[in-house]
Amino acid sequence: MKNIKFIFQTMLLVSIFVLTSCEEETYEFGAIIAPSNIQIDSEIKGATTSLPYGDGTGEVSYTANADNAISYKFIFNGSETIAPSGTHTYTFSNTGTHIYNVIVQVIGTGGVISSSAIQSEVLVLYEPPAELLETLYGTGTKTWRVKAEGNKHFGLGPVGGNAGPEWYGAGPNDKVDTGMYDDRYVFNSDGTFTHLVGADGTVFGRHTPMVADLGPTSEAPNGDDIENYPYADYSEKMSLSAPGGTETISLTGLAFIGYYTGGSHQYKIESRTSNEIVLRTTDAASQFDWWFTLVAE
Repeated sequence: MKNIKFIFQTMLLVSIFVLTSCEEETYEFGAIIAPSNIQIDSEIKGATTSLPYGDGTGEVSYTANADNAISYKFIFNGSETIAPSGTHTYTFSNTGTHIYNVIVQVIGTGGVISSSAIQSEVLVLYEPPAELLETLYGTGTKTWRVKAEGNKHFGLGPVGGNAGPEWYGAGPNDKVDTGMYDDRYVFNSDGTFTHLVGADGTVFGRHTPMVADLGPTSEAPNGDDIENYPYADYSEKMSLSAPGGTETISLTGLAFIGYYTGGSHQYKIESRTSNEIVLRTTDAASQFDWWFTLVAE
């Protein structure tokens, strides 16, 4: 009888322990609250009383705020840009004075989204010089590639620096094991841009913005890079402007050149000849400026 009593008491204790454990694993999630009270402010560069549409650079900075917001997304002309801080700058490129519609999506808990929009009437005076157009796409179309055989054909430096990829510059064919060298970038006179990813079907980029923007992948990162991210050919639009006097190529959507960094998808032309262009862009984290040397085929 003592043994039976002991077994019964033991089973009772185990049952109580299991029930207690189950109760401890019960979780409660906070209420899902849609963002509200969305405020969007815009600042047109160079706008004054006498120049209400700006100084002609086409640059407009936006700031969004909302209650219960976790992150923000700006949408213009079908191109989406995630901006956790709620700030983003567009450089519009249609010559003349035009009204542009920008949509702001505010992401709240559980992924719930609220939206608002703002219109900006902006003046753009820039006319790309003929020699730039001749370099970029010639009589109609031109194909470019990263100059793998050149020294410092890809690298990084400080944001706003002007000494090239001073912190790191790739040596000739240094990135041969990545998806970059067989990629081709096609500029067309109709304003379209095509990225051909090559026979390997992969591209090269920075791990964090690549996964955030292009989606998760089973490819393991090598440090901060994903060297061969599976990707397909695509086409987007491109435009030319010269904010601050610097010729700039702007790509829509998630289009990029060389190495995916996220950010504005704008590439400043640091130098150019008839068959070679040096570009740089600032990454999504505003941590580095990334430099690329392209050559025409």
